[in-house]
Amino acid sequence: MNILKSEKKLCLICMEEHDVDTVEVVETEVFKDEEVTFTAVYEYCSNADEYLETEEMIKINSLAMKDAYREKVGLLTSGEIIDIREKYGVSQKDFSEILEWGRATITRYENHQIQDRAHDDVLRKIDYDPKWFLEMLERAKGRISEKAFDKYYHEASEQFKKKRNQYLIDSIQAIYADFEDEDLTGKAKLSLSKVVEMINYIASKVPSLHKVKLMKMLWYSDNLHYKRNGVSISGLVYSALPMGAVPEGYEQIVLLDGVKYDIVWYGENVGYRFMPAPEFEVKELDESEIEALDAVILHLGNLSTDEIVHKMHREEAYKCTDSNCFIPFSYAVKLTLN
Repeated sequence: MNILKSEKKLCLICMEEHDVDTVEVVETEVFKDEEVTFTAVYEYCSNADEYLETEEMIKINSLAMKDAYREKVGLLTSGEIIDIREKYGVSQKDFSEILEWGRATITRYENHQIQDRAHDDVLRKIDYDPKWFLEMLERAKGRISEKAFDKYYHEASEQFKKKRNQYLIDSIQAIYADFEDEDLTGKAKLSLSKVVEMINYIASKVPSLHKVKLMKMLWYSDNLHYKRNGVSISGLVYSALPMGAVPEGYEQIVLLDGVKYDIVWYGENVGYRFMPAPEFEVKELDESEIEALDAVILHLGNLSTDEIVHKMHREEAYKCTDSNCFIPFSYAVKLTLN
């Protein structure tokens, strides 16, 4: 028994005025065929050595028992459901409306009723996926007030921005899920953390680094390391495009957290000039990988975009790969860099 507070008042157990303790007691009960342990709250009379459960405590203890059950069977607790709703700043009534569950459903889940597994899955997806919640919110437009809609949309958009990097990672990993041929992956598992470090390392050594040049330097770095060590650095898969080798998913890769660039206009065309992130430091790349990057930077860092594209076009790997097809790493043995 843990005493939370003491208050002098009329004790409803012994009907005398004295210090009545509010206490916590660990209890075990069977609920829905599951034995659960939870912390209950009571008033305690030291005169009679008995506990009293007020009406409010009955509600609190019932919820504590049900939350213990939810935890045991892998469902969200009432507090976790509240946290999900409050993350988006949504009222109980409007949350139920957005989910089309009936007006009082969320209120019941947060207070006394245990949700079913299907509803639990929906709540978990909303917690993890703000983009999906934004879609549900759009469908609910007209069923909630315009002012509430604008507020919820703003909050959900902010949550979406926070999850943006994970969406990018998921989309890149989805692209690479089907790549099992080690001659295309360079016998390395895709490591986006290494890719981000490679970009930052190259950007820290090469001034005026633009997208086309960066993509070629990534390819050269991976292939040089493969030539020297039998494995690429990043696990990226490259395609032979008209301007040379380009990694699959490059459009998402350059948007990953930790990749920094300025947008530069060249007449009517837009370009990207990469720079190292302010907080950049080498954590993932090992010594042999840094050596390969340094060699590529030494030999190619001062080349213009046109010069590095021209050099790429002379590589055996590019000449022997059909346009828009994947470039095998087996050609790395014939790379012009050593």
